[in-house]
Amino acid sequence: MKTFSINTLGCKVNQYESQQIRELLEKLGLRMAESPEKPDLVVVNTCCVTHTASAKSRQYIRKARKHNPDAAVVVSGCLPIVDTDELDIDGQPQLDGVHLIRDRADLSATLTHITGPKAAPSISQRAQVRPANSIKTKNGDKIKHKVATKPTELPALTCFCGQTRAFLKVQDGCDGYCTYCIVPKARPFVRSKPLEQVLTEAQSLVKSGHKEIVVTGIFLGAYGMDSVRRKTWPNGQNDRLARLLGRLAKLPNLDRIRLSSLEPADVTERLLDTLCQHGNIMPHLHLALQSGSDSVLKRMCRQYRVAEFVETVDLLKTRLDRPAITTDIIVGFPGETDADFERTVELAKQVGFAKIHVFPYSARKGTAAAEMDRAVGDRIIKERSRILHALSDELGREYRSRFLGQTAQVLLESSYPKPAGRAERYFTVAISNPPRDIEKNKIVEVKHLKNHKDRMSGYQETG
Repeated sequence: MKTFSINTLGCKVNQYESQQIRELLEKLGLRMAESPEKPDLVVVNTCCVTHTASAKSRQYIRKARKHNPDAAVVVSGCLPIVDTDELDIDGQPQLDGVHLIRDRADLSATLTHITGPKAAPSISQRAQVRPANSIKTKNGDKIKHKVATKPTELPALTCFCGQTRAFLKVQDGCDGYCTYCIVPKARPFVRSKPLEQVLTEAQSLVKSGHKEIVVTGIFLGAYGMDSVRRKTWPNGQNDRLARLLGRLAKLPNLDRIRLSSLEPADVTERLLDTLCQHGNIMPHLHLALQSGSDSVLKRMCRQYRVAEFVETVDLLKTRLDRPAITTDIIVGFPGETDADFERTVELAKQVGFAKIHVFPYSARKGTAAAEMDRAVGDRIIKERSRILHALSDELGREYRSRFLGQTAQVLLESSYPKPAGRAERYFTVAISNPPRDIEKNKIVEVKHLKNHKDRMSGYQETG
């Protein structure tokens, strides 16, 4: 076994873990397959947060089996873990000839096992990992698959291959059980990476050339805590994330730090002080709203209400210079009335979001919301989604207009002939006068001259 490929679906945490898998496989002596080369090992890192994500995951698995019939296929991520019957029919795997990782703790040991020389014969016979930790081949032979008492951890990252910005997972797990969300069943164990380990990993990422690190987690605001439920926290607050960011911001040559999703109560005075003290922490916060109606938020079992969200936004705007506030909104949650939706629209206008990620609600088997009555019709969900998408475009353009004629620092994610990248406040900026020697992963000064539907464009400042 010499080559591998990885197909990744889902969130930043999944993307981070796929990079860990890549580094492990490279340490085991494999290399990433190049097109049109057929890999000996295909890893499908799945997502199951929605039925669509599960369907795409299954599609990736089928494609892997069809296009690489002699390859070993490993299915990791959330889908094999969550008991939704989406991979099983009558107790048997729907997709023959794959290694299903039903316990994340087994992933590293399984990859190490199947890439070893003694495991190669069973791979060619399309072996399948069983929950009993054995590999049964088509001819009925069994090869014992022993998993260490203390499973081998996936390695810390030294490089986020293929991306300008590096994601760094510092927290995992959620026990909040929002009624629409399957994640607590897929990642129930709330834990955090020790601060010194985060700093060491961040230093390695900077050394490999990454100028921006996105600090991420399943519930980032719970960094350092053993539960995401704030009622279990001292005074209902947590300043450990702020402490971590303060240490990260002092690392040499780390030009940019960005945060993934937070909730209103995560924005503490200590966190705001940290953001104000360190210019390399970007003035961009993603605050997941989900709904502008208190009655909907209550049915969702969110840990905040509209007034708290508005108060947090007002505080951010007071302390930071024109911060970019982006959000997630779920459209058509069971029981969402026209009045509820109008409240969401009005709140979005009041906040002035820089971008809205719109998620049409679909019932997720295994969640409490899937059993709720008063379902919203598909036609209504589609129309409400259209309204919010249009509003997102309008608000985004209005937000970016505040920076016309001003200069921004843009981290290039593409190069000549169509260079573009992200400004400090996360919106995309295209460069209209690029020199031929322009390079990805450089931070350049760009004067904003034109505001488009989904981005800015301008000229690179030459000193």
